[in-house]
Amino acid sequence: MAPDDEAPTAGVAAPAVSAYMITKRFGPTTALDGVSLTIAPGETHALVGRNGAGKSTLVSVLTGLHRPDAGEVRFDGQLAPSVADREAWRRLVACVYQKSTIIPTLSIAENLFLNRQAPSSGFGRGWIDWLHLRRRARVLLAEYDLAVDPGALAGDLSVEQRQLVEIARALSVGARFIILDEPTAQLDAAAIARLFERMRTLSAAGVTLLFISHHLQEVYEVCDTVTVLRDARWVLTRPVAEVDRDALVAAMTGEAALVSAADRRPVPAGAPTVLQARGLRLAGLYDGVDIEVRAGELVGLTGSGSSGKVSLAETIAGLRRADAGTVVAGDTLVKPGSVPAALAAGIGFVPQDRHRLGLIPLLSVGENATLPIADRLGPVGTVLPGRRSAVARTMIERYDIRTSGPYQPVSDLSGGNAQKVVQARALSIRPRALVLVNPTAGVDVRSKVSLLDAVRDAADAGTGVLLVSDELDDLRACDRVLVMFHGRVVRELPRGWADSELVAAAEGVPE
Repeated sequence: MAPDDEAPTAGVAAPAVSAYMITKRFGPTTALDGVSLTIAPGETHALVGRNGAGKSTLVSVLTGLHRPDAGEVRFDGQLAPSVADREAWRRLVACVYQKSTIIPTLSIAENLFLNRQAPSSGFGRGWIDWLHLRRRARVLLAEYDLAVDPGALAGDLSVEQRQLVEIARALSVGARFIILDEPTAQLDAAAIARLFERMRTLSAAGVTLLFISHHLQEVYEVCDTVTVLRDARWVLTRPVAEVDRDALVAAMTGEAALVSAADRRPVPAGAPTVLQARGLRLAGLYDGVDIEVRAGELVGLTGSGSSGKVSLAETIAGLRRADAGTVVAGDTLVKPGSVPAALAAGIGFVPQDRHRLGLIPLLSVGENATLPIADRLGPVGTVLPGRRSAVARTMIERYDIRTSGPYQPVSDLSGGNAQKVVQARALSIRPRALVLVNPTAGVDVRSKVSLLDAVRDAADAGTGVLLVSDELDDLRACDRVLVMFHGRVVRELPRGWADSELVAAAEGVPE
């Protein structure tokens, strides 16, 4: 049963926030499908779900950034204002995003009273009494025990301080509903504890909070009620005290049938190590990471958005330079922070962002696919078009790239076929190790199957594969899966893991 959407009875306070049967589409994609949500005044309400569940779209509707295609939003029983009335929305709701909206080049006082620097009496139009503005800011900051100079640049604030400034700014406008979107992602343990204490204080003062987090233990620590979204639909709303962790994980993952890697032969015990990372550390992202991949082994790596998994993969591929630790491919010590060195050592890489890091849109399919092996396509310093075309045609056929031919601009391809070009290029060097980051994100089912088949084929041929992904389907064929949490590998799951087991590990739920 969906959250109660009926009007409040006499003598009963209206919900602080209610969203009723919200549907939102972006072209052919349904981002929200009849989602309802009710939050009581002063409640701290958790919103959880896997990537793609619809959380971000719901936030955009609740903050007036998107108008729903169907359904309605109410605050204190009153219909939400028009999306064009931004001032009215600011008085009702504010969102503290994981990526701060503080303007770093302005002072703290200017950020607190942005577009509200009204002149004091005695000043003409267009003049601002900066002394008065800083005085007002100092009083506001004191309410939140934030001991900073209001005249200092906001860019010098810590992550924790920026969050407090954003909360203070929202409350000073009049908003009594605050959305906290992954607020702990960049905080250490002490800062998280302080944030939770401030959340409890705000709740006691009647401020309503919507808390979005990938870390389920935080939900149990600070929230009253939890709502689960899955595949753009509402699944569950329950008091946190009445739903155990297993039930919450099951609600997030559904009842997907267990699929194992049993159809792949186990990697021989004597298979050589082709990729080894030892003691890798990059400040603020990950620390003390050890990974080993053997020839023919398919190793999964997963974790929440703040786990550090993507940064780790980019370090192994040479896009980032670690502060400490080593990467070895075969018997070659790879030069830190060097993509050419990683390629020369035999590390193929499929990046997370194919548009920014994977493709050169002005070049053709054939040119993109053969970039790493251009020196093999003609005499020294030249590329023979015929040879490149022949090699590209072989790649197009092998990886089922739907294109008119090697001369078609890669920018004309669909997302799935463009991703196949990126993956074909990574495999063109016949890598001893292949590192992939979310290789099936944003592609259709048919392309997903084709991409994963190519990965399995590479592993079966002896390539060691490190597959970094948020998608459970990507990880099912792995020989084992490593789970990262807050920058460290915290769990290793062998073949036969259950969805709930993996998700619980990624969300930081203790064994």
